[in-house]
Amino acid sequence: MKILLASQAIAGHFNPMTGIGVRLQDEGHEVGWYTGSTLAPKLDQLGIPHYPFNRAVEHTGDNLNELYPQRARLKGPLAIRFDGERIFASNVSNFFEDIRDVHERFPFDAVVLDNTMFIQRLVAVVLGKPVISFVPIGNMETDPLVPPMFFGFAPARTPAHRILHAGARLVSDQFVTKPARVSYVRQLQNYGLQTPKEAAILDETYRWSHAVIQTGTASLDFPRRHTNPKVHYVGALLPHRAGAVDAPLPTAGPAAAPTAAGTYRRRVVVTQGTVDNRDPAKLMVPTIEALKDTDTQVIVATGGVGSDELRRRYPQPNVLVEDFIDFAQVFPGTDVFVTNGGFGGVLLALSHGVPLVTAGLNEGKSDVNARVEYAGVGVNLKTETPSAAALRSAVGTVLGDPSWRARAQAMAEQFEADDSVGAAVDVITATVAAGGTPGAPA
Repeated sequence: MKILLASQAIAGHFNPMTGIGVRLQDEGHEVGWYTGSTLAPKLDQLGIPHYPFNRAVEHTGDNLNELYPQRARLKGPLAIRFDGERIFASNVSNFFEDIRDVHERFPFDAVVLDNTMFIQRLVAVVLGKPVISFVPIGNMETDPLVPPMFFGFAPARTPAHRILHAGARLVSDQFVTKPARVSYVRQLQNYGLQTPKEAAILDETYRWSHAVIQTGTASLDFPRRHTNPKVHYVGALLPHRAGAVDAPLPTAGPAAAPTAAGTYRRRVVVTQGTVDNRDPAKLMVPTIEALKDTDTQVIVATGGVGSDELRRRYPQPNVLVEDFIDFAQVFPGTDVFVTNGGFGGVLLALSHGVPLVTAGLNEGKSDVNARVEYAGVGVNLKTETPSAAALRSAVGTVLGDPSWRARAQAMAEQFEADDSVGAAVDVITATVAAGGTPGAPA
């Protein structure tokens, strides 16, 4: 088969799909990838032909505030509203026209599509091609039991909570997601496709895909009244690593981790990811302040920003600052993972049974962290700027009560960690073989 992978040029969307692309090639399929030009070197390393954005605006984790200076001043629902319209919905027609051009050069049989591109219906209906959506974040499909996204809510437990959620859902529908929805509906009208104006744009991924590869596990999702048979949870998907192609993740034994002088009773890993890592004072610095000069080894993954300055500032032997670390090798020897709530890192930690301390609000991280808290696998500080005292207390809470690790290890057993990439590829090949028509779930 000829399979086109298509993704945003954002690392957290592209990287988890790389193992899928390589495995498809290894199984004899022809693979092409439509994404931004900044990722051309990585695709060249993978040996996957690249079809770059032409009409589409290339958004990356590094250029968003440069492209849209006003974005840096926005927080909370205002930031989500802006991103939904300008970064995601505005590119719908551009993405589709680019992919239609790609089809002339690479007549693909199916598309594996980053769900946030929102062109599932156009590809399925206008091009008539099977669409398998890839969701690198938590399950975004609406459900009566699931709280509205972007507010960091857990499921309602009381009548007061239900009233609060109803109000937040109204705010979301009429303010937060409305500009993106209006833009999406208008662009589809240009292709003769009518969409109810009240339809949730986030549900379009699930409605118009033939199948959905959902990262994570159902146990990390909130309880749902309706189960969508198109959704296939595949666990944690790692970026492809040459020499360790899709190997089972280690779950025990010594970690091939960076080492510092001395022996430490505990290990804490902290990161702010690769997008919201420009200001280390948000999470990395207070974590170091909380644990420096202790018997805990602190491994700081900066994402390549400000590492030298942090090393100069914190020469303590128990503090190790790295641009990037191999989390798959470090996590088996880690006691607590401190994170702002990037979904990929959360999944990888939990796949190794590592409990968490989370502190993040924007880019949907509040919803990830609410799921961590609800599942009982981590402490959610409900802020993106925790104090050193709050972090010291939270880490101490997790270390001092073995039930946190027990719950994280129980969740680890539910991950398809033996071969998550294989599970995703099976969804693709089975879906294309079965054919069918996308639409509302049965």
